Amino acid sequence: QVELVESGGGLVQPGGSLRLSCAAYGAIFGTYVMGWYRQAPGKERELVATITSGDGTNYAEFVKGRFTISRDNALNAMYLQMNSLKPEDSAVYSCNLNWLFPRQLEIWGQGTLVTVSS
Repeated sequence: QVELVESGGGLVQPGGSLRLSCAAYGAIFGTYVMGWYRQAPGKERELVATITSGDGTNYAEFVKGRFTISRDNALNAMYLQMNSLKPEDSAVYSCNLNWLFPRQLEIWGQGTLVTVSS
């Protein structure tokens, strides 16, 4: 089984930066998409960014130019570098694994809280 554990959330001032990490425990191989999603209180969960097993990336319009998704195969980890943070970026950020081949499996982490406030 695979488990995802996020870290790196916290309180930051507007304009500041944070780096979120998602550690994957368990072997991941083949074809998959990993991503970061966020959910603010009273709002629907929304996609932030994804990265594929082939290193293709995709970003939501509201984070383009500010956030960068990356992964480290050797460490079995995924990251989200968040710069120029805004109060509206405050949310619980969760990492997701959508494993397509050879397994069909979707896993979520428990989430990490990001609060952008002065």
